[in-house]
Amino acid sequence: MTAESNKLLMSRFVEFINTADETLANELVAADALFYAPIRPDPLIGPRGYIEILGMMRSGFPDIQWTLEEMVAENDTVAARFTMCGTHEAPFFGVPAGGKKIQVQAVNFYRFQNGKIVAERGQPDLLTLLKQIGAISD
Repeated sequence: MTAESNKLLMSRFVEFINTADETLANELVAADALFYAPIRPDPLIGPRGYIEILGMMRSGFPDIQWTLEEMVAENDTVAARFTMCGTHEAPFFGVPAGGKKIQVQAVNFYRFQNGKIVAERGQPDLLTLLKQIGAISD
């Protein structure tokens, strides 16, 4: 796979994260892919692991959507900057729903093999998210 083909796969990936479509998950994510999230000490694994990450976010922000703002690709790696937007409609990290809108940046690094994602390291701006839902003050 080339850097350009991996960039094309990212558009399908954005469709997947915005819909949590399991068919897309299986198409785009390797069965043994590792997903490192800052809120967990161990990686989540495979399509089910990524669906779990999405479910955690959707549990507090049912309308959450990701917009791919920019990406850079080199060999088998893509760096992507996203904006996450949603409404805090259910408890999240123990913070009761407040109906507040969030708009938070995330920078993630993806590694591809054979047309599938085999690893992701996600770095959402959790500090800003927690501020926006009122969990911590400025």
